[in-house]
Amino acid sequence: RIVSAVCHGPAGLLDAQRADGRPFFEGRRATGFTNTEETLARLKDVVPFLLEDEMKARGADFHSALVPLFSHVEEDGNLITGQNPKSSEGVAK
Repeated sequence: RIVSAVCHGPAGLLDAQRADGRPFFEGRRATGFTNTEETLARLKDVVPFLLEDEMKARGADFHSALVPLFSHVEEDGNLITGQNPKSSEGVAK
């Protein structure tokens, strides 16, 4: 089945594990709200953690748009992630 998340949504998968116990994101190409976008939104010091850092810490092959706040979608098998709210339509398609 397809698993998808947009913006801060991948945070819900941070502690998920595969059947063999490895982190869900390990080695998977994915995206989410970036550290730069947290800074631009003035949320860096408000949120409990930076999603980009946490995804990378769990082994995600994290990618983002060259320009912050632009739409960016990553697809890795059944995992589809969108970088920010502007990515919602791309994830749905």
